[in-house]
Amino acid sequence: MARTALDEMSNSGAFTRSPSTFRNIISREPGSPFLPESGRYHLYISYACPWASRCLSYIKLKGLEKAISFTSVKPKWERTKEDDAHMGWVFPASDTEEADAETDPLHGAKSIRALYELASSNYSGKYTVPVLWDKKLQTIVNNESSEIIRMLNSEFNDIAENANLDLYPEHLRNQIDEVNEWTYDAINNGVYRCGFATKQEPYEEAVKKLYDALDKCEEILGKQRYICGNSLTEADVRLFVTLIRFDEVYAVHFKCNKKQLREYPNLFNYTKDIFQFPGMSSTVSMAHIKKHYYGSHPTINPYGIIPLGPNIDYSSPHDRNRFSS
Repeated sequence: MARTALDEMSNSGAFTRSPSTFRNIISREPGSPFLPESGRYHLYISYACPWASRCLSYIKLKGLEKAISFTSVKPKWERTKEDDAHMGWVFPASDTEEADAETDPLHGAKSIRALYELASSNYSGKYTVPVLWDKKLQTIVNNESSEIIRMLNSEFNDIAENANLDLYPEHLRNQIDEVNEWTYDAINNGVYRCGFATKQEPYEEAVKKLYDALDKCEEILGKQRYICGNSLTEADVRLFVTLIRFDEVYAVHFKCNKKQLREYPNLFNYTKDIFQFPGMSSTVSMAHIKKHYYGSHPTINPYGIIPLGPNIDYSSPHDRNRFSS
């Protein structure tokens, strides 16, 4: 049983991600055990993790900071138990130990693993973020980011400050689902398939698929402001979390160096455009991102050296205003 992403290797040397385990749904439907109540839920994230960061993006975009609290772990994996070699997400010992990381405010847990063990005494899977925790029932509601963002988009509109923002509108759902499918496979998960491959052939297959998809995005974004048209959608948030990490981490650490994001005019300006969307910049901690990737994968970077560059300014002007929105 895989306990971290580094364990998810097939015999062919290819990276194969296993599915999430906790899949309960928060719903406004009468009789739902998980109702969308203000103050009831807590989101555990890592600023380093793209899957967790897209959940935090929804809290910011929808204006749910007063309704759903959140805590970030330390960026670099450490031992989750003294008597176990497992390395994973841990909380700092104090709120001043690491910038942008906090102690667990609910249980005083030492690690994300401890939360999984609180929720299920016989849990045996990976100890991943995000974790959406129910304070009322004292359990994990869901740890699948693609489902969490859908709940945040629609189920909390009675208490969301930006309730009118719909990132999964009815008329675009088929298109969003289609874009999500190929961008997840080739880009979001594709960079991991490049970086975690242990043999040349699966690495090269993943790289080709990745750059075919990036070329496709570049072409689409030459005709419209966002990936599904001229309004921001779920598909953009999902794509952004990978793009913002691309030149700083994936190009080096995951050997995705055939072409930098900065060499794609539309994709690069698009990434800056989304970064500058109100609330989005606060979901990005490049310090956490670089500390995690370069420091938590010793089989890829045994000495944990963190590259000094390229330190891209995503707050600089972009050209996406040439499209209507």
